[in-house]
Amino acid sequence: MVSPFAQQVYNLLKTVPKGRVTTYKELAKAMNTKAFQAIGQVMRTNPYAPMVPCHRVVATNGMLGGFMGERSGPTVLKKIHLLKKEGVIVHGNKIVDFERKLWRFNTPQTISRPQVKGRILQPTIRKK
Repeated sequence: MVSPFAQQVYNLLKTVPKGRVTTYKELAKAMNTKAFQAIGQVMRTNPYAPMVPCHRVVATNGMLGGFMGERSGPTVLKKIHLLKKEGVIVHGNKIVDFERKLWRFNTPQTISRPQVKGRILQPTIRKK
């Protein structure tokens, strides 16, 4: 079972098409949060890969970042291979033509947390 926050991240990430990448920051902006590190942790523990394509998430500067909790080695090579199969070229651990490949989400989403007598209810997503 994943948290509501993680489920929201996974649902949003599933909208990133093959051949494109997004960033932890773009995911956070689309969710109206600054929880970049929390999003990284959600990616690291993704139980739905490859249906939820966490290999398409890179650092804001176009560098690969981590994959499956690793920053180098065979797992990062797997990320490079998955991206290459989708038409994304990596050179020197950086996405080639990063700005053109970057997927920005069109409609920011907000997480509302209504308060009822001091209790926080389950988050809901509302389109702006």
